[in-house]
Amino acid sequence: MYNGVINVYKEKGYTSHDVVAKMRGILKQKKIGHTGTLDPEAEGVLPVCLGQGTKLCDMLTDKTKTYQAVLLLGTETDTQDTTGNILAKKPVEADPETAAEAVLSFRGRYEQIPPMYSALKVNGKKLYELARAGKEVERQARPVEILDIRVESMDLPRVTITVSCSKGTYIRTLCHDIGRKLGCGGCMEKLLRTRVGQFDLKDSLKLGEIEELVHSGQIEEHIVAVETVFSSYDRVRMLPQWDLLLYNGNPFTPDKAGLPPGLPLSGESVRVCDSQGKFLGIYQFDQEKGRFQPQKMFLGGE
Repeated sequence: MYNGVINVYKEKGYTSHDVVAKMRGILKQKKIGHTGTLDPEAEGVLPVCLGQGTKLCDMLTDKTKTYQAVLLLGTETDTQDTTGNILAKKPVEADPETAAEAVLSFRGRYEQIPPMYSALKVNGKKLYELARAGKEVERQARPVEILDIRVESMDLPRVTITVSCSKGTYIRTLCHDIGRKLGCGGCMEKLLRTRVGQFDLKDSLKLGEIEELVHSGQIEEHIVAVETVFSSYDRVRMLPQWDLLLYNGNPFTPDKAGLPPGLPLSGESVRVCDSQGKFLGIYQFDQEKGRFQPQKMFLGGE
């Protein structure tokens, strides 16, 4: 069984679930999951977790993501992208400078109302199911953060933007909100995800390329090991007499890894290895209890 994460380039027309289904066929294993959906018409980076790596799915979903999008001003749709029904069309009276100012004004935190065509649930129902039934319900605005946003090119009514953002940000809705700010409306025409955490577009592989690598026996070279995903975390190594604590997924005090008490910061996550250097889990230091608590274990055979 393959274990780790592979950087898949999701092509247009596939759902994220389609990619997982095809990967199961290509790799001949069931234990596969993705790290956050991309709309069928969107393209780009989709980290796919394999085997033990499936425990990473929720952790990678939280990572910062970067997108390149084409914003079409002057058109509003029910899906907030060009696949939907047109609700309104208005002339674009803004000049390039005003349009750029509106785009850049969204840098930072803002309250974003999720679109009706999304998988979020309200009273147990997915919003897109309600939308397809012709119903619209009130949605609570959620705080999101636009870490960086810049204009790559402009040929009004189209504006190409690059956006780095927090978990839960809808780029479709960002395009809609920029259009509203300019008074002409707007929607998303194209979307390319260029980065998820450490996974970059230039390293991504299309499904056909992955299939060829499997046939040639080279696929292992393109699977990122679970520990590598946490390479930015400090590495803690247990003393031999305390390995059993780790194998059983138990908490441990710093001295069990030869660390002085009080050294770690409260809430700091570390990757923990046994005395032989085998990576087994992510722990978080609890200042109040004075010990490392297991956050996510990657014990063999699970």
